[in-house]
Amino acid sequence: MSRKLDSRKPIFLQIREKIEDMIVNEQLKEDEQAPSTTQLVNFYKINHATVSKGVNQLVEEGILYKKRGIGMFVAKGAREKLIQKRKKAFVDEFVVPLVQEAHKLGITESEVFALIKKERKGMKNEL
Repeated sequence: MSRKLDSRKPIFLQIREKIEDMIVNEQLKEDEQAPSTTQLVNFYKINHATVSKGVNQLVEEGILYKKRGIGMFVAKGAREKLIQKRKKAFVDEFVVPLVQEAHKLGITESEVFALIKKERKGMKNEL
């Protein structure tokens, strides 16, 4: 986990997203223990209530579950749930505006695909 936090976004959301990323990237698997709120507080040097808010949201959504006296664990199906949520967000945040702007500019579907392929190829060359 990176210690860097972005001042433009609420910290509790960033903590939540870091845990989500660990699950999506399979650094945390189903039924594995997630970092404790105490570990996160000490690692990021932030308020316990802030960490708890982000973690509790994940519990409310069924991504994490609590074992009383032991800690938080990754729920069954959490990774798939997060992937589906992120795919929907990707469509809403990127695909819909892309399609709308392409339509305004008269860019065809095949031109959009060509532009995407060109960008992906450029990304592969950078790696």
